[in-house]
Amino acid sequence: MGISHNINERVFRQIHGNSLVYNACWEDPRCDRELLKFDSRSRVVMITSAGCNALDYLLDDPAAIHCVDINPRQNALLQLKMALLQNGDHSALFEFFGDGVAPDAHEIYYDSLRMRMPDAYSSIYWERNLHYFSGKGLRKSFYWHGGSGTVAWIIRQWIMGRPEAARLTLQLFESQSIEEQASWYDRLEPLFLNGFVQWLVRQHLVQSMLGVPKSQQYLAASLFPDGLAGYIRQCLRHVFTGLPLTDNYFWKLYFFGHYDADCCPNYLRKEHFQTLRSRSERIGTYTGSLIDYLRNNPGQYTHFILLDHQDWLAARRRPALAEEWQLILENAAPGARVLFRTAAFEPDFLPDFVRERVRFDHVATAQSQARDRVGTYAGTWLGEI
Repeated sequence: MGISHNINERVFRQIHGNSLVYNACWEDPRCDRELLKFDSRSRVVMITSAGCNALDYLLDDPAAIHCVDINPRQNALLQLKMALLQNGDHSALFEFFGDGVAPDAHEIYYDSLRMRMPDAYSSIYWERNLHYFSGKGLRKSFYWHGGSGTVAWIIRQWIMGRPEAARLTLQLFESQSIEEQASWYDRLEPLFLNGFVQWLVRQHLVQSMLGVPKSQQYLAASLFPDGLAGYIRQCLRHVFTGLPLTDNYFWKLYFFGHYDADCCPNYLRKEHFQTLRSRSERIGTYTGSLIDYLRNNPGQYTHFILLDHQDWLAARRRPALAEEWQLILENAAPGARVLFRTAAFEPDFLPDFVRERVRFDHVATAQSQARDRVGTYAGTWLGEI
């Protein structure tokens, strides 16, 4: 058991430490903004991920957003998006991150963006990986690259190679009502969630490419008699039979490999381009852990957005979990809000001193969870300090 766990952890660290894991954010910023209520006094500390949501939050006019990620590739991705906002035009930004294909990527990068990269790492990373946008090879979109993109591409290839599954999937995404969606999905589910796909998503290598460590896999699997397959089944049914797909750019992206102008994150919408350009310098990036950031940059922050990494710490690094919360409390402005998601229904891993100092809003998060267009987490938690 110990040897197996150590191997699994090594696989996860190898993938997470040497790859771009997330090429798009997998949390719904519409829900976040409703819960967090940013304003012009907001000073936000958040996990970077792919940077899409940090840019979305700028629409609420916060004073500063500090993006922290232990994986420098995730910060490099956000930095490229900011460089396009600050030095390009909307059509170039949409080519790169809307279409996922920019035939003139090299020209744009070397003419306008390279000198805007804030550090040597980001500059070198994109010089080596501009081919992600070339539109060539088997994986023709940027969104088929990175860990999550590679898994999405494999599953899409499997679906498109089976005519009936492909037809039903296309019909599902073309649905104009929830009732129509449910009808198509009921027919698709047994074809899609068959034995092969259930086996595939249980593989630790695949989960690691999606950024899910073994500890979080255990949490998700423990919720259902049939384990991880049951967890995935519930998540998919929530999205595809309970919420309209017309504006669900998250799931459409990983089937089609691109966004549409009328179904995309806010940072790609033309009407927001000038606003985001004028505010983009309010975003800063920091490569390292959240603990390191708060130690080295003490302050009075109004919002902490932790994504799902509490699950990562809960299984094997309880002292680090406690230290992170202690630093959050020490650096929190009065009434600061903390948002995190988890694969558990109940985060019983929180230290006692957190529950004494933080008031959690179960009503607001339950309502938000029901509207979440991603739908892959068992719990959303919003606390006020």
